[in-house]
Amino acid sequence: MISLLKKYQQTFHQVVPFDSSTDKLLLMDFTASNPSLTEEIFSDTNLFTDYINQQLSSANATYGIGGYNELRNLYSRSKVFDDAKEPRRLHLGTDIWGKAGTPVFAPIGGVVHSFAFNDHFGDYGATIILQHQLKAKTFHTLYGHLSLKDIEHLKEGKFINEGETIAHFGEPNENGHWPPHLHFQIIIDMPNKSGDYPGVCKFSEREKYLANCPDADIILQMMQYGESKFY
Repeated sequence: MISLLKKYQQTFHQVVPFDSSTDKLLLMDFTASNPSLTEEIFSDTNLFTDYINQQLSSANATYGIGGYNELRNLYSRSKVFDDAKEPRRLHLGTDIWGKAGTPVFAPIGGVVHSFAFNDHFGDYGATIILQHQLKAKTFHTLYGHLSLKDIEHLKEGKFINEGETIAHFGEPNENGHWPPHLHFQIIIDMPNKSGDYPGVCKFSEREKYLANCPDADIILQMMQYGESKFY
């Protein structure tokens, strides 16, 4: 599936409005190597939102981006990621940080597989999962931290055209209490899941989940434009 996605990646529609010739893209690091993102900040949604906005503003960036296969301590902010034996800390999608209300487009035609309002602190909030076929091969894309209005009248099985606006970045009260952003994830198989799929896994299960969730930038094709900021 990965080789097939790479073969057709130039045909995918952009997932968010981004012009590489005019928009600046900030690479964001949420690992322990970033000392500027403290527990005090990421544990408080308002402080975390201010932090993201300040980072984007100081870099004059339209979006912040990153997170695939990234080990993040910030998930200690929520019990959603807790486990008695091993907490979940490895991020499986790509996050695009920006303004609430930013439109989200379908990169390829497909149908609505499922959707849900995962309304727990630290969860996805409003979530949409699309199912696609490429050369008779099936895969899925997940969109998390959306606006509630985007799922109010949605129906499973609805056909979605390539490039169609399917959602918008949600506000904290509807996106799982995060700073506004999109969690975009490729999922090959969706075993008995509906409206939800782990976006963060245990490090001990890294290989299994990464095999089912290839790098979302295969579709996004945005990381190449990212610029780093020294903290």
